[in-house]
Amino acid sequence: MAQHLTKQDFLDKVFDFENEKEWKFKGERPCIIDFYADWCGPCKMVAPILDELSTEYEGKMDVFKIDTEAEQELAGAFGVQSIPSILFIPKEGKPQMAQGALPKDSFLSAMKDILSVE
Repeated sequence: MAQHLTKQDFLDKVFDFENEKEWKFKGERPCIIDFYADWCGPCKMVAPILDELSTEYEGKMDVFKIDTEAEQELAGAFGVQSIPSILFIPKEGKPQMAQGALPKDSFLSAMKDILSVE
């Protein structure tokens, strides 16, 4: 299952954007972060796909969810204007954002191309 992140969790596990100017990933594995809201229909289509991926790729990558209603500061820090917004974070290199309800194939391609996870 995807793990829900609060701002503090994000600062501890992903990136301390309050103190670091340059991107510096703190995680042990590549990850996908789903910026969502409970009222968002397309977000509900993405949720089961992400849960599947988190199970299938357990130990290879992490899947996190951020509720944009509860964590508006985090959403703002990443310029999230529409949801779902999916942030792909490789172990090395810069994160890349995708928007909209992606099908599973698109997640698998991005995991391979951006995260180097197969």
